[in-house]
Amino acid sequence: MTDLSAFPVTRRWPAANPDVLQLYSLATPNGVKVSIALEELGIPYEVHKVTFADNSQKSPEFVSLNPNGRIPAILDPHGPGGKPLGLFESGAILVYLAEKAGKLLPSDPAARYETLAWVFFQMGGVGPMFGQFGHFFKYAADKVANNSYPVERYRDEAKRLLSVLEARLEGRDYLMGDEYSIADIATFPWVRGTDVFYNAREVLELDSFPRVMAWVERCWARPASQKGWAVPA
Repeated sequence: MTDLSAFPVTRRWPAANPDVLQLYSLATPNGVKVSIALEELGIPYEVHKVTFADNSQKSPEFVSLNPNGRIPAILDPHGPGGKPLGLFESGAILVYLAEKAGKLLPSDPAARYETLAWVFFQMGGVGPMFGQFGHFFKYAADKVANNSYPVERYRDEAKRLLSVLEARLEGRDYLMGDEYSIADIATFPWVRGTDVFYNAREVLELDSFPRVMAWVERCWARPASQKGWAVPA
């Protein structure tokens, strides 16, 4: 049995089975990327809920795994060279898991880099901008009730990013064409989240992006998506 005692995170969240990948997460648009990928790839894992209610993500144990204090993070007992590996940042985790399993990331070098470009598009654009929009539109609406600028700024940027996706999906089922990839897994939870988490379908005029919404439905229809979306419960 793998010894994970060198990782302080296991003191607060003990591993019931230290021989499987340990996931530290919450069911947010950012968190479910990794659980969906794990379900798609069929990699056994054990999940640990890191709640915002008590600032668990800021605890010394969690920060020892992710210095940035954000979910998700993983601890793989069978990392490179057979040694345990702790990893944070959802984009890096998706790339790692895809390469570990040999799926969801093209082996052709040109297609691989193009896929990574769309992963980074989500990491640098869709995630931060949609997140800021959701914060001001829903969670901090009372704080900006007399100032429409924050909501308008991030609403307009979110719609611009949706238009980029709409153009990309012309003639494509997925961001890379016929093949589902980590680029889709990274991005579709954020688009779906604007509706189911932020209740912003009308404000973002989601129905004016028909290719995007059809793509979201294709991604959501996958059993791994629906299972991973609810992890952790």
